[in-house]
Amino acid sequence: MHDADDDSPDLDPRAAPGPDERDAARWEACEEGVELLREGDVDGAIAHFEAVAVQDAQNAYAFHFLGAAHYEREAWDKALAAYLEALQRAPQYLGARVGAGQTLRMMGQPERAIRMGKQALMLRRDDPDALFLLGLCYYQLGERKPAFGFLQRFLATGPEVEVRLEVEGLLDLIRGEVFPGSDDEEGDGGDD
Repeated sequence: MHDADDDSPDLDPRAAPGPDERDAARWEACEEGVELLREGDVDGAIAHFEAVAVQDAQNAYAFHFLGAAHYEREAWDKALAAYLEALQRAPQYLGARVGAGQTLRMMGQPERAIRMGKQALMLRRDDPDALFLLGLCYYQLGERKPAFGFLQRFLATGPEVEVRLEVEGLLDLIRGEVFPGSDDEEGDGGDD
């Protein structure tokens, strides 16, 4: 039996945007703010992402990038709150989970950051950002063996040269091959 309501355009499943279209629109709404962030206009980016979040309170990208912008400002509480908002909307959002973990690490809460990092690895086993986060957290806690393991796994992902050199330096410290300040002890060339 055909009902007249069946022809209504608002009931046509093709009339409503599908999940992929909605996701693409949410990403597109954030592009200008991402560009502002890349250009170093953190205040402009924050204003943009806040406006996007007001317009679409379900836009996890807006909250994620808002967290990244506050992280740049070292506004840790605001960064963490924004990352957690993103995770409420999209629990599988790997970038927001790692961002929250790095923020917790910067707030001096490495144990909580480790939980975030391990959850991120459950989403993607060898995620470079999660491996780096975990290596730094264990290093911060003085737990050399897990720090070494996670940082080695991170290096195996082929990071950029600058980051690779930083991590290799940390690994040298963990191995005991470098002692912070040792250059100062060998003589400063001054008159004694």
